[in-house]
Amino acid sequence: MKVAIPVDGQDMNTTVCISFGRAPFFMIYDTDSKEHDFINNSAAESQGGAGIKAAQAIVDNKVDVLLTPRCGENAAGVIKTAGIKLYKTGPQSAMDNINLFIAGDLPPLSEIHAGFHNRRGR
Repeated sequence: MKVAIPVDGQDMNTTVCISFGRAPFFMIYDTDSKEHDFINNSAAESQGGAGIKAAQAIVDNKVDVLLTPRCGENAAGVIKTAGIKLYKTGPQSAMDNINLFIAGDLPPLSEIHAGFHNRRGR
């Protein structure tokens, strides 16, 4: 299973970025092979529509699960339409959150916000 998480840096112990659409990177972790990769989020500097563009990058990387602290409704729509499940991260590192997900200890992300629409919601 491929798991994506928005992150601030490119190492396993990096922090989870609070803004899904404006995260500088996404870590993609394969729970079967235990391999990981980082992709640049080209949507981070977009004038608008960053969440939708970031969501499309997640879809394009054939991810099964997205772990994130929050998500706007437009991005969540893209994610959910692709059949990707959303879970809410905690304050731990990216890898700690992935381990919590694998253990079944992360809750589904149920609160979807309206989006920040050009306000750079950080």
